[in-house]
Amino acid sequence: MATDLARSSLPNRRPIATLAAAILLSELVGALGTVFTGPQINTWYTTLAKPAFNPPNWVFGPVWTTLFALMGAAAWLVWRRGFDQTAVRVALSAFALQFALNVGWSAAFFGLESPQLGLVVIIALWVAIVATIALFDRVDRRAALLLVPYLAWVTFAAVLNYHIWRLN
Repeated sequence: MATDLARSSLPNRRPIATLAAAILLSELVGALGTVFTGPQINTWYTTLAKPAFNPPNWVFGPVWTTLFALMGAAAWLVWRRGFDQTAVRVALSAFALQFALNVGWSAAFFGLESPQLGLVVIIALWVAIVATIALFDRVDRRAALLLVPYLAWVTFAAVLNYHIWRLN
């Protein structure tokens, strides 16, 4: 009983430190995608025809850094409800899946130089984000709302990906 109490109160201990750790972990996992994008930004990517609404390259870094921080904070809000709860475990599992798809998109689009495969992955990513938002909402509405900018950006990125595929 005392062990269960200590375990369930763990997420509430040191909230600033655990929030910072969750955000840092999210940023680090998100940075895995740069393994695929970094070498391609000034080489292969520059050769692609892009639509007029394609943002300048410098926009992507700050946007993704902000989104990964929001994602980390959202996951933290869910995690602190207690990993012993089924809804929390399911929500965080969906979060991990969508994060894997996020990195997978970078591997498909940039690493394999395939806008077509990138489009397939980003559609799956979009569905996974919607599911994660729904599952987070069952645990903590604030966490779900923190993922809305991410969904908006991935929606934009999917449209951009589609147009790059069509133009090339």
